[in-house]
Parts: sequence; structure tokens; C-alpha cells
Amino acid sequence: MKKIATLVVVGALAFASLGGVASAADGDVIERGSCSGSSDWKLKLSPEDGRLEVEFEVDQNVSGDEWKVRIRHDDTVVFRGTETTGGASGSFHTRIVEDDLAGTDSFHAKARNVSTDEVCRGNASI
Repeated sequence: MKKIATLVVVGALAFASLGGVASAADGDVIERGSCSGSSDWKLKLSPEDGRLEVEFEVDQNVSGDEWKVRIRHDDTVVFRGTETTGGASGSFHTRIVEDDLAGTDSFHAKARNVSTDEVCRGNASI
């Protein structure tokens, strides 16, 4: 009986540990940081069928705030728009897909809260 309980516990721990592995695929680059206020940002780059998926997220913990967002791929602006925080987490998520250029691709994301002027800046390369 003791062996079965031990096996159940070991199996459950092994299964639980798989959750962290599934969150980032091989080849993904994830950078995180703090903003000028209390918000946090995450910039994730993922290879996708010969292209690059770019995901920029800001977590503010306040829903309903507008943010001006800009994403540059190397020196070219590839996204410019407004996002609004929502949901229980008070965050927004911007997703674009870009061509995978020769060499290293660098992405620079910036978001500015329209009402508070808080700024978030993230950089990642793949």
C-alpha cells in the first residue's frame, strides 16, 4: 500500500511539472520587465512556419485604460495602435506575425498609458 501511495505522489509531481514546459516552445524567446510605474511587460518571439510571431503584453491590474502601442522590427515600425486593458488581470495583449529576416531579428516594443503617462519598453532578439 505504501508503494502505491509513493507511486501516485511521484506520478502527480511529474505530471504537474509538465505545465511549465508547455508554456514556452523550443526556440521561443521571452523577455520580461517592469514599466515606469507599477505595470509589467512581456515580449515573446516565436518561430512560426518560417515567420516570427511577436506577442507584447502589459499587465497593469486595472481594466479600461488605453495604451498607445508601437512595435519595431529592427528599425521599421510594424505595428502602431491603441490597446485597452481588460479582464480580471487588467492587461492587454498585442500579437503580430512578421517575416523572419536574414540574421538576427530585433524587436522593440513600447506602450504608453494615455491617462497616466506610464511607459513600458521591451526588447527581444531572435
